[in-house]
Amino acid sequence: MPFKSARFSSFRNLQDQEIGTDAERVFLIGENGQGKTNFLEALYYLCYGSSFRGAVDAQIPVTGASGFGLTGIWADTGAESVLDDEISVRVEGPAKDIRLNGKPLKDRKELVLHNPAVVFCHEDFTFAAGDPERRRFFFDQCAGMLSLAYIDSLRAYKRVLKQRNAALKESAYDLLDALDPLLVTHGMDLMEARRRLHGRFQREFPSLYGVVSLLNAPVDLAYSPSWPEDASVDALLAALRDRRESEVFLGTTRSGPHRDRWDFSCAGERFTEKASTGQLRLVSLILRIIEARAYAESTATAGRAPRWPVLLLDDVLLELDVGRRRRFLELLPGPGEGAQAFFTFLPEEPWTEYEHGDTIVYEVSHGRFRREERL
Repeated sequence: MPFKSARFSSFRNLQDQEIGTDAERVFLIGENGQGKTNFLEALYYLCYGSSFRGAVDAQIPVTGASGFGLTGIWADTGAESVLDDEISVRVEGPAKDIRLNGKPLKDRKELVLHNPAVVFCHEDFTFAAGDPERRRFFFDQCAGMLSLAYIDSLRAYKRVLKQRNAALKESAYDLLDALDPLLVTHGMDLMEARRRLHGRFQREFPSLYGVVSLLNAPVDLAYSPSWPEDASVDALLAALRDRRESEVFLGTTRSGPHRDRWDFSCAGERFTEKASTGQLRLVSLILRIIEARAYAESTATAGRAPRWPVLLLDDVLLELDVGRRRRFLELLPGPGEGAQAFFTFLPEEPWTEYEHGDTIVYEVSHGRFRREERL
């Protein structure tokens, strides 16, 4: 469902304006600090109601403004009769109002049903080189895009986990007896979904990574749950009871899906400890490619083509050598597949080599966008 246009008001350094984006590829060309990433952030905000940069809403409005506004128009190209949809966001102080076609959305997870996005950005490097929590974040994000039920299970698990940790600090054994079955139930739902997701990623990751990196040995992805995969509910409850005294002493829950691990290995060794910076960067890019493919596959039905998420690529090609850059681009959806991709480039990059026939190109300077006329 490509964006046809986007409109901004008091959003970071972007000038208040409406930008046409009705093309499969949209290129944003400009020096650093001119507003290219802010543009991608605005689109992501329209897709999810939050920033991919971890910014709180109060940090986003332009200096002197108390809030900001965004509006996006998109079309479902797979529908028999194409009807434009409008998503609007208005943030004023602590209040946030998100509307789809004029109707308020009560839960941001509803946005996932309409027009999700996959962002490729520098911070993704931590999915490969960061701590286990960052990898869990990525796979939770991906699982939530594929299933709203996963979002519900994750929210429920985190809520019970918070309550259980508070009960441990207070040595509230009666409350722990009530919380443990809930923790196990929601935790097992997460584990099952993560096992399926691991199978989906492991099916493609070694081959795709090998195609782009030309590494001789395959790089594998492993999912290692904190709880035994074949354990029953009763066995997990018994294990929680056995650990209870030590957890009361420490004041925290030491096992469960919040401690699951996702790791990469090559030739029997942990890949992230041996890999170069470029190889680690490529890990995050391939993860994002598979995330986008998995979503497209999940939307495919008989008689209708897959629906791709919006792809937001923020300066990621700059970090690849010429060969890897070319091979990586070949993994993206091609012309006519219904996918829309936004790229940011520095002026000196060879961005003209990556254009499609209908590519829209904007020069970005001081938050203002000037469209280039293409031959």
